[in-house]
Amino acid sequence: MRVYVPLTLPGLAQAHKAGELGPGPLTAYAVTPALREWYVSDDIEELEYAALGRAAAASLRLLAADPGAPRRRIVVAVDVADGDAAVDPDAIGAVRIAGAVPLSKAAAVHADADDAEADVRAAADALEAADRGDDARSAVDGAEDHELLWFGVQEVPALLG
Repeated sequence: MRVYVPLTLPGLAQAHKAGELGPGPLTAYAVTPALREWYVSDDIEELEYAALGRAAAASLRLLAADPGAPRRRIVVAVDVADGDAAVDPDAIGAVRIAGAVPLSKAAAVHADADDAEADVRAAADALEAADRGDDARSAVDGAEDHELLWFGVQEVPALLG
């Protein structure tokens, strides 16, 4: 099963150093029955893109909680055994992985381009207000307008700069 693990750049640096994502439990996003129902599509590529989007939104939440982290959303796509990912019934597309996942299981890293930083910063700063229903939702949408770029796992050192 392909799962998408939301991180920040410091989280990616820690995973790179340790050689694994973890420790568990990890929250990730995947094509779950609830995501299929919510997204209403049978196209697996569209569904995986929706799961990636949910992970990018979770990465934004991690950034909002860590004001010192560089303002780039990071998502690591990893392959795990189906039995290793338990569906979280409280969040669409969310799964829980009990233990650490070796970084060698990663298929790719998705990250914001440098030019997204201002919009991601504004979105992270506005997230709490947007959750309350304030007009800050447009700032959060500004980050979502940026597509995450695809990087091979071998490119992680360059991403960490």
